Amino acid sequence: MRLIVGMTGATGAVLGVRLLTELRHHDDVETHLVLSRWARATLETETGLGAREVAALADVTYGPEDQGAAISSGSFRADGMVIIPCSMKTLAGIRTGYAEGLVARAADVTLKERRRFVLVPRETPLNEIHLENMLALARMGASIVPPMPAFYNHPATVDDIVDHIVARVLDQFGIESGAARRWQGMRHAAATRPTAPTGDGAGSDLIPADQALSVSNARELNHDPSLRPA
Repeated sequence: MRLIVGMTGATGAVLGVRLLTELRHHDDVETHLVLSRWARATLETETGLGAREVAALADVTYGPEDQGAAISSGSFRADGMVIIPCSMKTLAGIRTGYAEGLVARAADVTLKERRRFVLVPRETPLNEIHLENMLALARMGASIVPPMPAFYNHPATVDDIVDHIVARVLDQFGIESGAARRWQGMRHAAATRPTAPTGDGAGSDLIPADQALSVSNARELNHDPSLRPA
């Protein structure tokens, strides 16, 4: 598989880095990386990594303005593209066909060639323009995969959350992630669920003792009679 990876200046640079790191374990996947100008700045700010260090994770890397790059032509065969993270500026440019810079041009090519296209938009809250752009691109065939955390797998660290998001992105291309912790049904969830807080919450990871009301007091303050102590 030949996969184009675009990274833009939106927050969430760690997602792109983790994706590239995971793909290094897949010998059958050839990665072609484009870092936008602002992606490079965000990388250094959020991860401490430089563009050269991240570029070393990919098989091929292109400059952000290299419109003569191989991936700027539909005749260059690729299986798909992911932009992770994807800024709202990039999203808008792709939706309108304004292919400024290599990330947007490669995206335009991916759409016109009807190849697998995944966007990982990073913004909150979303305004009407953002939502309309995402809807339009979804109707064009793109998969919109916002970096939503899951909690059924009981993440203990930020790394756990990042791993889950990257696994869901890779799922869109049929690539298995070794770090995926998948839903296996209610029985498995019940067997692995964390211990619920007890007493007044002292010592609980979910309700710090210095921030929590006692469980009984919290129930008394609730206006729902069914939640009040018997």
